[in-house]
Amino acid sequence: MIASSLPLIEIQSLSKRYPVGSFRRKMLHAVDEVDLTISQGECIGLVGESGCGKSTLARLLARLIDPTEGQIKVSGVEIANMPAKTFGASRLRRDIQVVFQDPTESLNPGFTVFQAIADPLKRLVGGTGKEITEKVLAALNDVGLPKEYSSRYPHQLSGGQKARVGIARAIVVDPKLLVLDEPTSALDVSVQSLILKLLSKLQAQRNMSYLFVSHDLNVVRLLCDKIAVMYLGRIVEFGPSKSIYFSPRHPYTRALIDAIPDPLRKNAVRTKLEGSASSPIDPNPNACRFSGRCPVELPICTQVMPELVPTTDGGLVACHRAGGEDRS
Repeated sequence: MIASSLPLIEIQSLSKRYPVGSFRRKMLHAVDEVDLTISQGECIGLVGESGCGKSTLARLLARLIDPTEGQIKVSGVEIANMPAKTFGASRLRRDIQVVFQDPTESLNPGFTVFQAIADPLKRLVGGTGKEITEKVLAALNDVGLPKEYSSRYPHQLSGGQKARVGIARAIVVDPKLLVLDEPTSALDVSVQSLILKLLSKLQAQRNMSYLFVSHDLNVVRLLCDKIAVMYLGRIVEFGPSKSIYFSPRHPYTRALIDAIPDPLRKNAVRTKLEGSASSPIDPNPNACRFSGRCPVELPICTQVMPELVPTTDGGLVACHRAGGEDRS
């Protein structure tokens, strides 16, 4: 439930480019002029194919990497160009925490569960040994693990238990935003459901905001208030989860939804994409990134980059066919 309309996160014209090639003269556009706002208590889903820029955007927001251009504001404070040491020493570092994709890879095998959860407390919050112990045990309880697990090492835990430890480590410093980078993709389906229920409960209890990165629209629509769809570094559609899932405006969003297995729609006409995505290296700035794969492409699509325009359901879409007009 969204508790406030005031923006917690404001991303403006955010870009990340990497030099490539033998003379590093070409540029790979991983994230390209992205705008995104996240309110306090709001859950935003970020979806798209592998390589579309989702994880890069998540890492930019968490300041794990620096942007090439653009702004990131947290509670009105600009952090994109803030020196790493200044950001690390500020309260803002506590406000944004990350739950990584692979819980096994993200936990130090030499740390006990207690040490893994206590580490960010010691670095970012401080306090007496008793205070740290109390907070660690409270975080374990919040994620459904008994205190006896605090002395175990990662190799003594199941995948689901490791995922819970990763979540406990992130929430122990009382963040305002959790960046969740495909936190259930490495888990069994039955465990995924439990972790999603846990994340939903924690969000309600703590009034946290989420940026939930996933390639699975089915998962995202169950947890998120709104969904942003990315393609080749750009957001091509944004809006309420129900509208995106049941009434997609962009042909790429329709293709993503049509790719979801659904026995009730086995005879339905599905959008099929031909070919592969264009290269993100020096893409044509005067063409839609989806041109060449789009099943409803118009001549203008290869000549003009479509801008995000409002939709009647309160969303945004970047498509020359938005609203049904034929701009051929």
